[in-house]
Amino acid sequence: MGEVSGKIFQLIPAIMGEIDAVGKNKKNQVQGFMYRGIDDVMNAINPALVKYKVFIVPEVLEQSREERKTNKGTPLLYSICKMKFKFCAEDGSCVEAITIGEGMDSGDKATNKAMAIAFKYACFQIFCIPTEEMKDPDSDSHQIKPKGSGEEPNQNKEQSNQQMIQDTANTVIDEIKMKVIKDTIYKKCLSEPSILSHYQLDSFSAMTISQWSNAMQLLEKYPDKK
Repeated sequence: MGEVSGKIFQLIPAIMGEIDAVGKNKKNQVQGFMYRGIDDVMNAINPALVKYKVFIVPEVLEQSREERKTNKGTPLLYSICKMKFKFCAEDGSCVEAITIGEGMDSGDKATNKAMAIAFKYACFQIFCIPTEEMKDPDSDSHQIKPKGSGEEPNQNKEQSNQQMIQDTANTVIDEIKMKVIKDTIYKKCLSEPSILSHYQLDSFSAMTISQWSNAMQLLEKYPDKK
């Protein structure tokens, strides 16, 4: 966990207020569905990061790789990366986020894809980037033969990913997000009990990530009070 004080806790809400919605502008060439690419996310957040002098430091915590095959027998490299990203301000204060990315490729880009997806979800969750839904399959998808009798077919992978995202959204917030929302409420001169009442909560320790994201977007509509 990063520091619980410092400039980064004021800059994250400020950056959130300047990021526009990221739409599904890319098309998967195999299955034909639309998705949000890593370039879309970087283009959305870069101006605000530069403006508020916030930078991101990635670190690979764990990695696993294995070889699989498509239904046509083409070999694929499958990579899973557990990544830690530090969002840092110029005063040295930081917030850390740990996410997991998965990537498949017939060449040498499986790990790159896994790292990019982990980064994309870290940005979505830290900055609560506006979007209608949080589906995020890889741009290149492959139909994979089950590895064994206990392994799900590849077509069920998207459903599993969506369930994992939903479970994450229903997880209660940590101390960092709790401090961010309390500081924001104070800065807006609003009442903590009124925010808790709106979400039918007794305390912020019971607030979920989904509720926190919604509350932060609503709070950014109120001007700061001097």
